[in-house]
Amino acid sequence: MKRYIKNILRGLVFFSIIGLTACTKFLDRAPEAEVSSTDAFINFTNFQGYTEMLYSCVPDYTSANWATDWNMGDAVVHKDGGIWLDDIFDKGDYWGWTNSSWISWLDNGSVVTGAGDRGRGLWPNAWYAIRKANLGLENLDLLTDATQEEKDLIKGQLLFFRGWFHFELMTYWGGLPYINHVLSSNEKLELPRLSYQQLADSVARDFREAADLLPVDWDNTEAGKLTLGKNEQRITKITALGYLGKDYLYAGSPLMNKSSTGSATFNADYCQKAAAAFAELLKYVDSGATKVRLVDFSNYSNLFYSSGRNGAIPGYPETIFQSPVYSSWFLGCPWGPSSLFTEANIGGGYSSPNARFVENYGMANGLPIDDPQSGYDPADPWANRDPRFYHDIVIDGDQVIKGSAPADKEKYRYAALYNGGHSRNAQATGRTGYLLRKLTPMTANSIDNFPDNYMHLSYMRLADVYLMYSEAVLQGYGSATASYPGYMTAEEAFNKVRTRSGAGPVAQKYVADKDKFMGEIVRERAVELGFEGDFRFNDLRRWMLAGELKYREKTEVDFDRGPDGKPINMKEKVILTRPFEPKDYWLPLKIDDVSLYPSFGQNPGW
Repeated sequence: MKRYIKNILRGLVFFSIIGLTACTKFLDRAPEAEVSSTDAFINFTNFQGYTEMLYSCVPDYTSANWATDWNMGDAVVHKDGGIWLDDIFDKGDYWGWTNSSWISWLDNGSVVTGAGDRGRGLWPNAWYAIRKANLGLENLDLLTDATQEEKDLIKGQLLFFRGWFHFELMTYWGGLPYINHVLSSNEKLELPRLSYQQLADSVARDFREAADLLPVDWDNTEAGKLTLGKNEQRITKITALGYLGKDYLYAGSPLMNKSSTGSATFNADYCQKAAAAFAELLKYVDSGATKVRLVDFSNYSNLFYSSGRNGAIPGYPETIFQSPVYSSWFLGCPWGPSSLFTEANIGGGYSSPNARFVENYGMANGLPIDDPQSGYDPADPWANRDPRFYHDIVIDGDQVIKGSAPADKEKYRYAALYNGGHSRNAQATGRTGYLLRKLTPMTANSIDNFPDNYMHLSYMRLADVYLMYSEAVLQGYGSATASYPGYMTAEEAFNKVRTRSGAGPVAQKYVADKDKFMGEIVRERAVELGFEGDFRFNDLRRWMLAGELKYREKTEVDFDRGPDGKPINMKEKVILTRPFEPKDYWLPLKIDDVSLYPSFGQNPGW
């Protein structure tokens, strides 16, 4: 059974259907000191309600503001004169994340967890959630009115979230203190910052224990039967294993290895640990023990939006982890994420695909466009491309209005993205010669009236895991034909994602060369996961590629439309070049926070 937005909005406490009066009152309180053991921790129902407060701490980065600031890397270009986080980073101002007003999902002036509140900031919510998780773990002995299964479910979720919020923090800010107990108000602050890998090891222990305690499928537990068919967004063994692998892969990546050991190379030991965790997860997928699976490409859009599906939450059954739905305000709303990519004349728009980034989309035969054998034709550059190119990108001449249109709007039915065309607008969308359609249907416009479209993206989905497994095996075992012992090769995992769309598998000349195969992983992750979140921003950083010029330039394609409708006189033009220094690989920490005690310390260079 699918989960629906309207059902979730009845309350963030999923167990409310079995009477959670005491716990509901508890969740309305902020200070932990007001909580007594008799209302929060005495039985499974109440303790689960307490635990689900941690779910509500997870930011929904797509709904924090009116820009695509979940894409902080090279995927998009905002309209000229933009004021949002991606615009600020494009100017080289990496302090911009600390603006707690309304431009950054990474920060907020305070902790936000209430139902209906969209403005959750990662930095404040993470520290708050870590404290909540530790408080729960320290009170597990009070949970006496519960079965062993119920105790395991509670402990597994608490451990997962303690690990997850630490992991999210260290992804952006590097090694930090690992907090595994409730800090008292009179306790002297002197927790040292750990190296990235030291912190990753502690986080891995949380994820590993969580994976050992949690079920593959909540529907198959006695506790889960109380909410049978409505358990998709719960943390499972699959979720914990996915993040265990990701934690190890990040720890083994060049940036994190350099900050911990001084060597800007992949760490094979950590990559092998990552491969082991991913293999354990994927074996559950292979056996059918979990509902998680790759969707057919015919349903690919269902991963990102729910237009025409009565408000169904996008992502399933491929999603492994996503935030809860906090508000239905953006359901069919012309001011929310649905309109960010809309053609400028029919509903506004703010964000366009970076033309340089679009070059990652290869040919239908699987080869990159710069491969001499790819068949790429500069005179017909959009022919025979990877099927995901046509799913994700709007090109000149594509239809952008579906239904009937008023006479004065009919001229906008087809995109005109050539020089001087009506869709080419530096003050809205189309400034790069492309529009984006991956995350919203073409009916998300003022003519088709923004029907019940809802966009909700995932922090992790199965395609990401296949590609991370491929990378972990390549870097951990040394070649694309290697494998985690007894499991699939890096090449096989890679092609699970590549061929799903109908594109050709990775060519053998890339398989035979470790560096070339890694280049294909870089490109494949851009194509498969592009625009969905900060996969790209974090990938370029952890690979230490973010400083390279080709990833700092954001470009447009200038072209005229030829008599046959194909582009002519095409050339790439740089719109902006993002400043980037070595210190920018880690975001700066807030001045107030690094001033709390001497051993906390600022990130290098800041």
